[in-house]
Amino acid sequence: MATNGMDPPEGAFKEMAEEGLPQCTGPRQEEVQKEEEAKALPKLSKEEFRKYNHMAEHMNYFHENFRQTWNLLYTAASSGKRPSNMSIKQFLSTAESFVSHLTLHHNIEEQHIFPVLAKKMPVFKKEMQLLTQHKKIHDGLDVFEAYIAACRRGERDLRMGELREVMDGFGGVLWEHLDEEVRELGAENMRKYWTVEEMRRMPM
Repeated sequence: MATNGMDPPEGAFKEMAEEGLPQCTGPRQEEVQKEEEAKALPKLSKEEFRKYNHMAEHMNYFHENFRQTWNLLYTAASSGKRPSNMSIKQFLSTAESFVSHLTLHHNIEEQHIFPVLAKKMPVFKKEMQLLTQHKKIHDGLDVFEAYIAACRRGERDLRMGELREVMDGFGGVLWEHLDEEVRELGAENMRKYWTVEEMRRMPM
């Protein structure tokens, strides 16, 4: 229905409702309220920022280790060459460590950290994006682990092209998750949900 830049006729929304069409007269109330609250928040002091940001910093420390190990493995898989100082056995051990450390990290998050955060932050609830990302990551990680294990047992040769294909299957969601999780735990976001005193009691 064209309006030529003018407001819709008075009966237009009634007509849309009768036809079952969705209506959008402006931003949803909860979105407007959230934006207004964000604008009204006072600037954090350095000490307040440090307390609100400590979970993001701590999380990013672990995530940076995962990024570095991924880059080592993926660079080798893409170039077809292992690092010059690394044997096949060492390379496979590095890949196995990546799987075990990432799995342990996610298990700790799901059992001890996310349930606390989910009390006030919907993004950490089971049905929301961050935990959905965990599942997608581990679907790919299972394939990666099985491939590395088969190479370790001598059931197949380590072929870098095949390894890259396996890593491409979950690399995108992994990197998205590593970045997004840290963003959600950043000071300016955490202050919207938690007090400084509550931040002191966080399980991290």
